[in-house]
Amino acid sequence: MFKFDDTICAPATSVGTGAISIIRVSGPGTFGIVDAVVEFSKGSASEASGYSVSYGNIPEVDEVLVSIFRAPHSYTGEDSAEICCHASGFIVSRIMELLIAAGARSAEPGEFTRRAFVNGKMDLAQAEAVADMISAGSEAAHRVALNQLKGKYSSELKVLRDQLVQLASLMELELDFSEEEVEFADRSRLRVLLDETSAHVQRLCESFRAGNAIKRGVPVAIVGAVNAGKSTLLNALLGEDRAIVSDIPGTTRDTVEEVLTLGGVQFRFIDTAGIRESSDTIEKIGIERSLQSLSKAELVLGVLDGCALPEELHKAYEAIAGKVSPSQTLIMLRNKVDVCTAASPEGLDLMDISAKTGKGIDELKSRIATSYSLAAVSGDATLVTNLRHYEALSRARADLAAVRSGLDAGIPTDLLAEDLRSAIRELGSIFGEIAPDEVLGSIFSKFCIGK
Repeated sequence: MFKFDDTICAPATSVGTGAISIIRVSGPGTFGIVDAVVEFSKGSASEASGYSVSYGNIPEVDEVLVSIFRAPHSYTGEDSAEICCHASGFIVSRIMELLIAAGARSAEPGEFTRRAFVNGKMDLAQAEAVADMISAGSEAAHRVALNQLKGKYSSELKVLRDQLVQLASLMELELDFSEEEVEFADRSRLRVLLDETSAHVQRLCESFRAGNAIKRGVPVAIVGAVNAGKSTLLNALLGEDRAIVSDIPGTTRDTVEEVLTLGGVQFRFIDTAGIRESSDTIEKIGIERSLQSLSKAELVLGVLDGCALPEELHKAYEAIAGKVSPSQTLIMLRNKVDVCTAASPEGLDLMDISAKTGKGIDELKSRIATSYSLAAVSGDATLVTNLRHYEALSRARADLAAVRSGLDAGIPTDLLAEDLRSAIRELGSIFGEIAPDEVLGSIFSKFCIGK
């Protein structure tokens, strides 16, 4: 169980890297504890005004700068201080020892942000966006997290929840006057509001696939027959040799994954084992994993051997295209055009490349980048990136569908109200309106210490 009547401390930056480290202190005893550790050239932490920086000395340890933040105008909403010292592991450890000896305790993972949530400085969705900001590996992932941190996503959810609360209030009012057979809720109006809210929730659910891909990196499966040049293509895209390249068919036995950022979006390229009939047990396992990677990919690069006969190219094309769903993006490539100069077969949408010489690779990178452009996260559209949020939205969507079906079937109001209350709880759980301790513990345990 977390306590919020004590004072916590933790390094907020990596120790032993760079030149400077920052140690955060937060809680009711912050300034007295800092004064017990730091000798200031003028005044004290307890006397300093908020948003001020003071020079001090920790005897036989280091010279420091201390930033003061008075409640409620701090990240946590509590009295807080940040001690800026040199990044030596010894110095940081020694200052932590002194702070703990003076009355602070070492913070748990995510405890600073959890205190910010409890003190109303941010809601739960915004708190989770803090972790996403820290882990963002691309401009697109950073932009999505920043939009959520600013509160637009939460505001959108709160508007939806408020609409459902109004509907539930009308239904509850009917229940209070059930003996008088009074109907306060206009059923046609209820249907319209339900349809509008359900459509909005549905759009949010559908955005999860793209949002999650941008957050974690868009999965790109490189698939094709053996010896088509898939591993050579991966190396060409990365600009360095990462995958083993050999003329021996079946060299790639397992999936090989590498990350590349194009146009501000992170892509996870997965080089897969060649798809063919095989009696080799290990190769068969690799082929099965290739098919699994293909099914989970947002983007599929189908690699064909440009030296194959036209009828073989058609057959290989159809073999890959037949395994790609309408929700996936498919780019078909005719490789080895540096040595096989025959014209591309008619009726096939193929892009000519040579992974070996680099011909067409820049054009391919541009095409990949435009498949997931930053425009998707720069407008007003909200993208759901968090699995917990997606699951709550999915449950809310099911609840609303039950209410809509119940209205059409003439189900009693008390039963409809229960499904509506469930949808309200699910939406509220996303931004923390209802958040059990075990949920909070799970969320904040994933944070780094010091945040």
